[in-house]
Amino acid sequence: MVDIRNNFVGIRSPNPFWLASAPPTDKAYNVVRAFEAGWGGVVWKTLGLDPPIVNVNGPRYGAIWSGDRRLIGLNNIELITDRPLEVNLQEIKQVKRDWPDRAMVVSLMVPCEEVCWKSILEKVEDTGADGVELNFGCPHGMSERGMGSAVGQVPDYIEMVTRWCKQNTNMPVIVKLTPNITDIRYPARAAKAGGADAVSLINTVSSIMSVDLDNFSPEPSIDGKGSHGGYCGPAVKPIALNMVADIARDEATAGLPISGIGGITTWRDAAEFMALGAGNVQVCTAAMTYGFKIVQEMIEGLKTWMEEKGHADLDAVIGRAVPNVTDWQYLNLNHVTKARIDQDLCIKCGRCHIACEDTSHQAITQEVNGERRFEVIDAECVGCNLCVNVCPVENCITMETLPAGAIDERTGRPVEPGYANWTTHPNNPMAEAAE
Repeated sequence: MVDIRNNFVGIRSPNPFWLASAPPTDKAYNVVRAFEAGWGGVVWKTLGLDPPIVNVNGPRYGAIWSGDRRLIGLNNIELITDRPLEVNLQEIKQVKRDWPDRAMVVSLMVPCEEVCWKSILEKVEDTGADGVELNFGCPHGMSERGMGSAVGQVPDYIEMVTRWCKQNTNMPVIVKLTPNITDIRYPARAAKAGGADAVSLINTVSSIMSVDLDNFSPEPSIDGKGSHGGYCGPAVKPIALNMVADIARDEATAGLPISGIGGITTWRDAAEFMALGAGNVQVCTAAMTYGFKIVQEMIEGLKTWMEEKGHADLDAVIGRAVPNVTDWQYLNLNHVTKARIDQDLCIKCGRCHIACEDTSHQAITQEVNGERRFEVIDAECVGCNLCVNVCPVENCITMETLPAGAIDERTGRPVEPGYANWTTHPNNPMAEAAE
């Protein structure tokens, strides 16, 4: 048996799957349904000070689908909660009382003044919530009002507000970071300098999803006009993984707990985030697409994988991949792979040949002895694996690693043990000078 109980900055939950601050956590009804389905915790949809903001009463979402109509990206122009603050606080208090074993974190966004933060923190602390998340990530609507990503893009502001909050509450303070920035390490460092107990990332990516070519309005369209919104869903997962890894690897933020967010749809996605340093994960788009019960597949999938791999608890997984993330210059330039095509699985569609012939290295034949047949020309193959990615048949094309001492037909040289640094590699014209 494996143990997937989670302890994130002292906030305990029966599993590492939390719902992110978003429409699914806007009210008690939704949150109770989520807890009944098995979610380990929630981050309540972002609260502000009264009077409440006003959301649009038209379309709030735009989408990108795969060819089979699977939702891979969602853009939203919804703002923080439009419900009265006191109503939210009463519901938070009641739900936490009824579900004491679940994590209850409350997302906050108020004007950049200490008195505002002090006021709302006191109110939230009275509910018995387990912690707060400072929303420095929202890229639309609120940012134009000097909040959200307008704060998250300025490290000095992050540090300042985080310090205010730490001085005015005993609850753990999680800082939610925006991806709409050049280098995620700087806001993370600022959060740590301000005393943050943890960071969460990524918030949504600023985007315009599409344009209606009949009325030339960005989608979603409100009375013929559109605005940029926040992009989320499976399509942003690679961006999120990279940013989580950047913080986990950074010496200046070493030990800073991370809550991973961004396109998590399956247990595998969650395991990847945790392997790159996330202590738990937050989910939104997957729940909005498939409903709250998707967490049951996540829980069982994670448990099964951990049992098969011999991982007793989450600590055996968290951060395991971080030492294997490196800078390009440290990659082994003598590691040689070649593509291999399984002729029994090949359906002779020719996509590998066209992709390689037109855009890569002309390393795949189209005809052998007058027969339509696709084979790899080792002397031309550089192991780029484009063919693997365009092939419609799973495992039809795989990459084979040549053993040390084998001759690389492309270069005519034997495969050698790798060099630790590009500056010392013989192919580098500056190698001699570097030595």
